[in-house]
Amino acid sequence: MGTGTSLTARQLIGLLVDPGTYRSWDEPPGAEPAEAGYRAALDRARERTGLDEAVVTGVGLIDGRTVALVASEFGFLGGSIGVATAERITRSVERATDERLPLVALPVSGGTRMQEGSAAFLCMLRITSAVQAHRAAGLPYLTYLRNPTMGGVFASWGTLGQLVFAEPGARLGFLGPRVYEELRGVELPADVQRAETLAGNGLVDAVVAPAELREVLRRSLAVLTAAPRDTNVPTAGPLAAGPPTAEPLDGAPPAAPRVRPDAWDAVRRTRRPDRPGTRELLRRTAGELVLLDAPGGRDGALVRALAVLDGRPALVVGQQRQTPDRERPFTAADLRAVRRTARLAEQLGLPLVTVVDTAGAELSAQAEREGIAIEIAHCLTTLLALRTPVLAVLLGQGSGGGALALLPADRVLAAENAWLAPLPPEGASAIVHRDGAHAPELARTQGIGAYDLAAVGLVDTVVPELPDAAEEPAAFCDRLGRAVGAALGTLTATGRTDLLAARVARHRRLGDVLG
Repeated sequence: MGTGTSLTARQLIGLLVDPGTYRSWDEPPGAEPAEAGYRAALDRARERTGLDEAVVTGVGLIDGRTVALVASEFGFLGGSIGVATAERITRSVERATDERLPLVALPVSGGTRMQEGSAAFLCMLRITSAVQAHRAAGLPYLTYLRNPTMGGVFASWGTLGQLVFAEPGARLGFLGPRVYEELRGVELPADVQRAETLAGNGLVDAVVAPAELREVLRRSLAVLTAAPRDTNVPTAGPLAAGPPTAEPLDGAPPAAPRVRPDAWDAVRRTRRPDRPGTRELLRRTAGELVLLDAPGGRDGALVRALAVLDGRPALVVGQQRQTPDRERPFTAADLRAVRRTARLAEQLGLPLVTVVDTAGAELSAQAEREGIAIEIAHCLTTLLALRTPVLAVLLGQGSGGGALALLPADRVLAAENAWLAPLPPEGASAIVHRDGAHAPELARTQGIGAYDLAAVGLVDTVVPELPDAAEEPAAFCDRLGRAVGAALGTLTATGRTDLLAARVARHRRLGDVLG
């Protein structure tokens, strides 16, 4: 992992901002320390780095957008945070808040400056208080953890970004390896504190190389600062309940009522390997897209993303349908990542879009040990209580509690062949008939199809397939994307009080056949 990031603070800022736009906010540090050895160490650090402290702060443009920046310098006493360092960071955060600027923090640090002891340690609270005020003002705060980011910096302002990115291979953690070895008498396993390990556990949103960071920040800020496009949706009144609608084909109503797909045929269609999944849907429909890390990485069962959908910014969390050559169950870790994404949407004031397409949650002894049923329950309560609009998309398979966990929403769209059931039809057949041969029969009688789900109050809009999304992926994704945009327009135009009241009423009547 190396002993420190290879880029200086100034070099990294130079990679990020538009040429010639950076302006420093730094003011000279205060009085020099009394202790001679510490003064000498500061003098050596200043001579070596050309800086007067372990952090530089300022403002610049990223693709024309004004952004405040805080960047640590590892070459200056290991990027450690003393009282003067903390004061410089705090003032920059406060200024960014006053000027209503997004803030990008680029820490690299061994932690608190030991020469200053508890006074410096307590300054982590000072910085965190300023960061909290910035976030409470509704402003984006993004962090990029460099190699290494440790101790109090990692345990406070370094990891409080609404989005937390990390340098590849960076050592990130609370306890330094030397301290661990001294206390425990054994070495700390190297991979425990790797950026990639933290991303795999859902603690870091994405591992990003320095050369790619500017583009990731540009796209992230484009979503986080996007104003929804003009809409004709009225802003008054609560959400009204009513019969489901079908998304028009090519912008015009169908000439005749659609023939509902056979339920068993629909189940088989949703299992086609070439059927569009969550990732393909986002690639085809998002105006801006930032894919975030999730448990299992890019081959996992979960997709997390920032996206602009039909001109409207949103956070997306969806299940990626598994195929025979790439199977991974939907796990307790995935469910925890769903809840983290939901809370992030609430913090940012963005609508949350969930996408359901799963053969089911993990069924194993390990899943039981990890409390997968409890995680499903927590997902349900998190989404039901979320103080921001929630739109669910039933894209394909909807099997069991793993699907149900993502379905509490203010509106639900469903692809025409999508389905929802307590178990896949084969499993239901095994329980009812002690064999799998009756799966088609049970699919047709259990009311699992999109139109059946509309009749009991779950689905609000059915998006047609002609007759199968796999045979017309571009056109299908376009239709579904327009339906998502229309639903987001309605939800974001509804006041919070009305939205939450309608959500309670909606879920109170779920399962009743609508008249």
